[in-house]
Amino acid sequence: MHVLLTLLAGLLLLAVFALFGRLWGGSLPAVALAAKLFIPAWLLVSVANLWVGVVRAGYTLREELPILLLVFGVPAAVAGLLIAFAPRA
Repeated sequence: MHVLLTLLAGLLLLAVFALFGRLWGGSLPAVALAAKLFIPAWLLVSVANLWVGVVRAGYTLREELPILLLVFGVPAAVAGLLIAFAPRA
């Protein structure tokens, strides 16, 4: 359940980044830039989630690495699609 909630949080954060890109930039290329900024921010959040899983929850790094790939990969892939299909300025 935690993984699903974390995935949804990542997609919601991507939507917030895209919304701010649209509001502040006023164009779809600005949304693509916001998605590019989302990826490293989400990587930091995902690694922090891994750290909590290892240090606090008692999982091993070997158990947490596939979760990291899933938690980071799905929202980052959606951001990549947003970047790929946004028109260039």
